[in-house]
Formats: sequence, structure tokens, C-alpha cells
Amino acid sequence: MTAPPHALPLRPILAQVSRSFYVSLWLLPPETRHTVALAYLLARAADTVADTRVVPRAERLRLLEEVAAAVRGERDPAPLARELEQAVAAGVPGEGGATEAERALLAELPGCLRALEAAPPLERDLVRRVLETITRGMWLDLTRFPGEDAGALAALDAREALFDYCYRVAGCVGEFWSDLHAARLPALRRVEPAAWSALGRRFGRALQLTNVLRDVARDLRHGRCYLPAAELAALGLAPADLLDPAAWPRLRPLYLSLVAQAVDDARAGLAHCLAAPPRLVRLRLAGLLPLLLALETLGLVARGNPLDPGARLKVPRRAVWGTLLRARLAVREDRALVALFERVLRRTGLPRGGLPSSEPGSGGARPALQER
Repeated sequence: MTAPPHALPLRPILAQVSRSFYVSLWLLPPETRHTVALAYLLARAADTVADTRVVPRAERLRLLEEVAAAVRGERDPAPLARELEQAVAAGVPGEGGATEAERALLAELPGCLRALEAAPPLERDLVRRVLETITRGMWLDLTRFPGEDAGALAALDAREALFDYCYRVAGCVGEFWSDLHAARLPALRRVEPAAWSALGRRFGRALQLTNVLRDVARDLRHGRCYLPAAELAALGLAPADLLDPAAWPRLRPLYLSLVAQAVDDARAGLAHCLAAPPRLVRLRLAGLLPLLLALETLGLVARGNPLDPGARLKVPRRAVWGTLLRARLAVREDRALVALFERVLRRTGLPRGGLPSSEPGSGGARPALQER
């Protein structure tokens, strides 16, 4: 199938700014691949603005508003791109500044926004809706955490605030993914859209909770504690205590409860993948790859000390390809996919029983979304 009329040559940019998602993206059906890529790049551009710590916080907040306005079609993208490039140019990559790939992405922002404007109405509306939620989440994140280092460390108040954050930066992406594919792939016509979108939200939360749990040590040193302050206090801990890796035994019960939540949400992600008919091999694989890599990552962090800033908590690239191969062999059989999921849980030592029914967001692994 040829690329849609609004398509850009996005693949070279994506290869620079993503890793495992790049693989997932090019597994997608051609009917949706370009729209998902476009939404991802726009979100990454906004994220570059939010994360460039060499730019004063007030200026980043203003620039985020400008990016959101440009996505809505209310701002000329060319001067905005020049302003963004100039803003991040002074930073040193790895020391609060944007990388060369991120700077190249900002230079491509006008083309991405023109492609969005030229997209069909459904795609354009879905991308704008998800980007509005994401940029608002980034804006809230910058206001919730006023500092840039451990000296100005702040924490979210409660687990609900953590879940709200996860929705704004990832759960909404699960909704977008679900709504786009349900609208554009006739093979999904028997999927109940609202139920599938709800599973997509939890799938996204599983992935973002994994990121939060993996990056605890790094985030603390950037002034951000996503672990709920109220639950830390119940364990006799303050956010600043977590800067000492020796606090891990006291933190462990709270941390592992969040690991269990992420695993439970990952089961909803599995149900989301299984709801797609087996003949949609590409769509199933595109969802399964990040899902299984999240389980691998959760296994790494749960086995070690996530408060140790020197711990290596990234799944090696060779494991990404190994996971893709295993998923490819199982993708057409529901039982094989469930067995693969359970096998990864056993190998990584992750909890397999899910959460008590009273836990927010808990639920069965596979509601009846469609007749098979």
C-alpha cells in the first residue's frame, strides 16, 4: 500500500529519536503507521521542550503552550521551530540539553505540522486530542515539580496523582491507538470500541508505570519523586530519604505494590492485544513488543535496588530482537500468547496473581470484547 498523501519521510527521524518504539511502529499496518508516527514525533518534540533543563522553567512552560497552539493550527510553525531550536542550542547533551537527534526533530517540526494539517479529519482530530492531553500533562509536571535537582525535591501527594500523570502521558496514547485502529481497520469492526479503549488506557499506564519504576533514582536527582508522599510517610520515609540506596528495604513494600499494579495493567494490555483478530499479525506484534519489554524491565528493577543510581536497568538491544522473535512465533495463537506472557512472568520473578479486586484499576485479563 502506498503512503497517504499527507505522509512525510518520517522513518529517518524516528530511527534517531526512538529505540524499541521504532520497531513497534514499523510493525503497524500501513493504514495507521504514518499517523501514529506523526503523533509520536510531535509528542517527542514537546517532550524535548519540557525536558531541556538549560531553558528556564517559565520559558519552557510558555514554549509548551506555543507547541500546543501550533498543533491546534493556531500558530505559524516555521518561526516557532526556529525559536525552539535557538532555545535548546546552548545546552550540552546529557547535561540538561537536547541531543543532536532532538534538535534535528525540532527542525522538522514545521513539516510534521503541515502533514498534520493535511491529514484526513479523523486522523487530524485524534492526533490533536492526544497531543492536547500530553502537552497539558507535561505542563502540569513542570508546575508540580518546581526544582531541577535533589535540592528542590518534591513528590506527588497520592497514588491517584501518579495515575493521573500516567494517563496524561501514556494512558491517553492507549486511547488514541485504540480509537485510530478501530476506525481504520475493518477487521476490528466487532470490537466494542469503548471497552477496547479502556483496555488501551490501562495498557498505556502499564508502560508508564514501568518507566516511573525504572527511573526512580534518576528522577529523584532531577527533583522529582513520583512515588506517593502519603504512602512513603506511612513507611516512615520522606522523598529525600530515597536518595540513599540504603532506604530500599523500607521502600520495598510500596515499590513492589506498584510493580504488582503495573503487572495487573499489563494483563489488560495482553487482553487488548488478544482482542485483535489473529489475522492482524502486525497490530498484535506492535502491541506485544512493548508489553513484553515492560515485563522484562519490571523484572530487572524488582530484582535489584532501584534506588541505586549506578544500576543498569535497560533491556539490552539483543533482548528486544529476541522478544520480537518469540512474539512472532506465538502471535497467531491466543493460547501461545498467553503462555508466552506467563513464561516471561515466571522467568522474571514478577507477581502473577494480580491485585485484590478492591485495588483501583484492577480487573480481569480478558473481558469479552468480541465474538471469536
